[in-house]
Amino acid sequence: MLKMHRVIILMSLLVLLALIIFPVAAQDSGERLTLYSGRNEELIAPLIAQFTEATGVQVDVLYGDTAALANQILEEGANSPADIYFGQDAGALGALAKAGVLRTLPSDIMERVPAEFKAVDAMWVGISGRARVLVYNPARVEELGLALPASMVDLAKPEYAGQVGWAPANASFQANITALRVLLGDDVAAQWLADMVANGAVSYGSSNTNLNQAVANGEIAMGITNHYYMFRILAENPEASIAQHFFPAGDAGSLINIAGAGILTTSDQPGLSQRLLLYLLGHDAQQYFADTTYEYPVISGIAVNDRLMPLESIEAPELDLSNLNDLQTTLELIEASGALDE
Repeated sequence: MLKMHRVIILMSLLVLLALIIFPVAAQDSGERLTLYSGRNEELIAPLIAQFTEATGVQVDVLYGDTAALANQILEEGANSPADIYFGQDAGALGALAKAGVLRTLPSDIMERVPAEFKAVDAMWVGISGRARVLVYNPARVEELGLALPASMVDLAKPEYAGQVGWAPANASFQANITALRVLLGDDVAAQWLADMVANGAVSYGSSNTNLNQAVANGEIAMGITNHYYMFRILAENPEASIAQHFFPAGDAGSLINIAGAGILTTSDQPGLSQRLLLYLLGHDAQQYFADTTYEYPVISGIAVNDRLMPLESIEAPELDLSNLNDLQTTLELIEASGALDE
């Protein structure tokens, strides 16, 4: 009997030693999440890997276009395998919330983020912030004798013909057009899109990266885009001829948007899903966004690039990001304008 007691003690010690030496084995719980990500794999994959390493929760990610993935979720309905949707802009998140496919998020998630970066009904939360800007090539602008426009709508004027780039298939552009609709009406937005096409706006499809590079190369004088692409170029070439202009007076062209996330009503893992959102809103992930993509963190205490325009200095339009939820009409207006034909 004493011998058996010693064996049991020895086996218990061996199990305890194994857990100490191989803690990762304890994390291999078999728990899994499915994430639909409108943010690209190059950006998100390292963060997801860090989350899995820290928690043992495996994450299967479907990457794709923000609007397309939102539409896919709506088409899948009750059969959607997605637990979390991570969108590139508030418009797509608002569309999903409007369709009733997102869960209400708990207060421990929502209270981390300022009111302007989350849904008033707690259906989605911002993960990082981005500002719309006009990037321009100072040398090219001077050579052409151009003045920087006072408004986004001025870009359709004759003096800017053939010199303005845009990315009409990009989700952030689509959210920008939705903001223009909310602020000035559908007729103004439709006319501006048509005027831009007629004025020879240069399309870069869905690629803001290519747009910004074209500006830096002097292929075009300017383009409407998100703020952080310029910093990626300058990180590789500090002497690149590219700068930013923020439209004043609450212009739609200075929209401050978010990349954000929500949990699907069809998810059978709401607790694990909340855990991932809390991780993305934690210090390490927020610092990752600030350092890697030059985006604005949505929580306090995060160091940002000194060259970033402070959010409080941007004369952004006053609108509730939840009101950018009519994505379908925006897509129809862009399609009708011919902006996607090139």
